[in-house]
Amino acid sequence: MDNHQKRNLTFLTIGLIFMLSGIEYAVILPTIWRYLQILEAPPYFLGLGLSAFSLSALVTGPLFGIWSDRSKTTKSIVLFSNVFEIVGNFMYFIGYSKWLLLCSRIVAGVGAGAGSSIFGFLTQSTQPEERAGIFAAIMAGRQAGLLVGPAFNLFLRLCDFKLGPFVVNKYTSPGIFMCLLWVLLQFVVLAMYWDVPPISCEGGATMMEMKQEEVEEEVPLMGSDEEPVHTYRALNSDQLETSTSSDMQPIHRFLREEVVVVLTAQFITLFNQTALETMVTPLTQRHFNFGELGNSLMYSLCGVEVIVGFFFVRWLSRKVADRAVLAAGLVICCTACIWCLIFLCNPRGANLPLSAFIIGVFLQLLGLPFVAVSQVSLFSKVTAEKTQGFSQGVRRSVGGLATILGPLWAGGLTNNLYIMLGMMLALLLMITVTLSYDRLTEPQAVQSAQSSDSGG
Repeated sequence: MDNHQKRNLTFLTIGLIFMLSGIEYAVILPTIWRYLQILEAPPYFLGLGLSAFSLSALVTGPLFGIWSDRSKTTKSIVLFSNVFEIVGNFMYFIGYSKWLLLCSRIVAGVGAGAGSSIFGFLTQSTQPEERAGIFAAIMAGRQAGLLVGPAFNLFLRLCDFKLGPFVVNKYTSPGIFMCLLWVLLQFVVLAMYWDVPPISCEGGATMMEMKQEEVEEEVPLMGSDEEPVHTYRALNSDQLETSTSSDMQPIHRFLREEVVVVLTAQFITLFNQTALETMVTPLTQRHFNFGELGNSLMYSLCGVEVIVGFFFVRWLSRKVADRAVLAAGLVICCTACIWCLIFLCNPRGANLPLSAFIIGVFLQLLGLPFVAVSQVSLFSKVTAEKTQGFSQGVRRSVGGLATILGPLWAGGLTNNLYIMLGMMLALLLMITVTLSYDRLTEPQAVQSAQSSDSGG
């Protein structure tokens, strides 16, 4: 089997990994609220339960990234991290107390930290021009899981029996179900995942270096404020090792401005997304009397929309710059927040129109693929390819922090939607304005401009 076939099978396996993460989210989210209520947990435990998963992923993401950067392998990391998913979901199945439930999400979140290694591997295994499309397809895998997950809930909700000393019902069954799926995935990883060499290491595949007629100095994630960087680009030379001594001086190392912009966009969009997701379940229960079945069907329809959106962005990314895709997504998200502020905020407690709720959710989900894909693609191009594992770990940690604060923010403001949505809109407008920053320009566009200037 040649490297091309191994690469495709590995990408397929990565898609399955993300698909399982989506299934896990989809089977747990609709029932965790009632599960916590049965365990006599206070309302704020919903936010804690959703945030705990992100907290452990936030901490472990950079560590897994450093591990993959140094070992140059990801297969062993994926196998190791999946063990935490297996154990965490089994703990969720036991469900002895609200504290065990909380710890189960923390343990499972450790497994999610390996995503930084996976994204680092994807960056090193793809060309910049194809990267956004690959990212879109992989992320669509998670959305496929979100779509399939509610279908599993249709039969998981019928469970009502004992498995030894453990009770299997519609609240505990998602835990044992996901535990078994992650065990099966281990065998898939063993059979279909390869640590294929990076693109730059394959014969005749150093396309980025061949396109550049002059040697460009590599700029790491953390750059010195004494060295101006006027454009962003994919960095894949070996010069990082020669500058290690200067890069290890913390006082003189600062995040470059274009990296800060992308990380800020990552934080704001995930903060808003998780805040809205936290708000949706109590909102549908209060205004529309949705139970587990209603919520599962709703998430299933949402999954269809987002999957279509990801494949549209996959097509669009071949024709439009990443920054333009990101700007379009942020405009849609701003529109969604404005709609929700106008039509969903009702301090007098009157009935919420179902049509207004559907349109608000539709608009929010419409912008998600645009923002998610363009952010990851942009970030992979503004940071050094050689340290993508650590860089992607930092990016995912920033996202993890957002997914911790988002549910906590929304959990306490489900009865004060004006405050919650107003803050979200303000954050979106702020990051939309920063997209005018001139360093966030496509490398191809910059190089063409430079060529035309030198020609003139």
